[in-house]
Amino acid sequence: MLTLVAAAGFGATPGVLVTPLQEEFGWSRSTISLAISVNLLLYGLTAPFAAALMERFGIRRVLVAALALIVVGSGLTVFMTASWQLVLLWGLLVGLGTGAMALGFVATITGRWFVRHRGLVTGVLTAGGATGRLVFLPVLATLAVGSGWRSASWTVTIAAVAVIPLVVLFLRNRPSDVGLAAYGATGNEPAEPVQHPAAGRALATLAAAARTRPFWLLAAGFAVCGMSTNGLIQIHLIPAAHDHGMSEPLAASLLALVGVLDVVGTVASGWLTDRVPAPLLLGLYYALRGGSLLLLPSLLAAEPHPSLLIFIVFYGLDWVATVPPTIALCRTHFGTAGPIVFGWVFACHQIGAAIAATAAGVIRDDLGSYTLAFTGAGLLCFLAAAASIRIPSRPAADHDEGERADQAGEGTDDHDRRVASGSGA
Repeated sequence: MLTLVAAAGFGATPGVLVTPLQEEFGWSRSTISLAISVNLLLYGLTAPFAAALMERFGIRRVLVAALALIVVGSGLTVFMTASWQLVLLWGLLVGLGTGAMALGFVATITGRWFVRHRGLVTGVLTAGGATGRLVFLPVLATLAVGSGWRSASWTVTIAAVAVIPLVVLFLRNRPSDVGLAAYGATGNEPAEPVQHPAAGRALATLAAAARTRPFWLLAAGFAVCGMSTNGLIQIHLIPAAHDHGMSEPLAASLLALVGVLDVVGTVASGWLTDRVPAPLLLGLYYALRGGSLLLLPSLLAAEPHPSLLIFIVFYGLDWVATVPPTIALCRTHFGTAGPIVFGWVFACHQIGAAIAATAAGVIRDDLGSYTLAFTGAGLLCFLAAAASIRIPSRPAADHDEGERADQAGEGTDDHDRRVASGSGA
C-alpha cells in the first residue's frame, strides 16, 4: 500500500509542473505534454514485463530497481536545460520506474496473497493511488508555486529514496515466505506458473490473449479509461482551471479531493465486484463518466462552486472504480496468466492516456481551450460502456481462453496443461 501511494504521487507530479515549466523555459504545452505522454506510455508498457519479472525474480528486486530509476530521473531533472532532457528523465526513467509499481503490481499481489475477497482487496490497494494524489499533489503544487518546480522534483526524489528500505525490509514475495497460505486458500487453487524468461512469457501471453474477444473489449474500454483519467484530468485539469483564473494550489487541492473520494469509490467497487457482474459495473462506470465530462467545460471557473464540486465528488468516486472489475475479468478469462494479461490491458490504458495527454495539449495550443478535449473524451466513454457490456461474465464452457493464455506462458507439457485447465475452471 505504501509503495502504491508513493508511485501514484510520483505519477501525478507532472500535472503541477506544466505551467511552471512553460513559464521558465517558454516551452509550449504540447512540448511538455509530449514528455508526459512518454511517461504515461512507458508507465503502461512496463506493466506486463514488470509482472513477468516479479514472477521470475521476485517483487522486492523489481521494486527496488524501479525506485532507483525514479530517484535518478527526478533528481537529474532539476539540472535540465532543454526539453529533450525532460523527455529522457521524466518521460523515460520515471515512466519505467512508476510503471513497475503500477496496477500490474496490484494484480500480482492479489493473485498470490488472496483467494477470498480478491475484489475488495484489489479495491483497497488500488485506492493507494488515490491516497498518493491526496498526499503529494497539494504539497507539490504549493512547492512549485512558492519555492519553484525544482523543489517539487527534489521532494519526489527524497520520497523515492525513503521507500526503498521499507520495500527491502518488509515486503515479501509470497505467503510461503512467512509460512502462510494465501488468505482464504483451500488447497485446490491452481499451481504457481512455471518460471520462464520474463520477456518471453509476457509476449507469449499477449499473443494468446490477443486471439480472444474479451481481451480486445477489455483493452478498448481501458484505453478510454486512461484517456479520461490519467491522460486528461490528471494532467490537464490544473492548467485548464488555471486558464479560468483559478490558482494552481487550489486546482491541485480539487484534484487531491478526487483522490480522497477515489478511496471510497474504489473500495466500494471492489466490494461490488465480488457481488455484481463485472461487465455491468464497467458499462455503468464508463457511461456515468462520459456524461460528467460533457458537462465539465461549462463548470470550470475561477473559484469552486457547488456544480463544480459535485463534478469533483462524482469523478472522484468513479476515477479508478474500473480497476477491480477489469482485474476480475482478466483472472476469470485467463486464469493464472491474468496478472500479465491485465498488464497488457493496462498498457492499453496508458497508451490511451499518452494520446490524450498530447492531444489535449495540442488542442489547447491551437484552439485556446480544452473544450474539445473534454467533450471528445466524454463521447469515447459512451463507446467504452457499449464495449464493456459485451464482455462475457464467464469464460466459454470449454475454457479455451484461459487455457490458451496459460499454456502460451507456461509451456505445453502435461503438467502445464493441468495447470491451465485448472485455472480456466
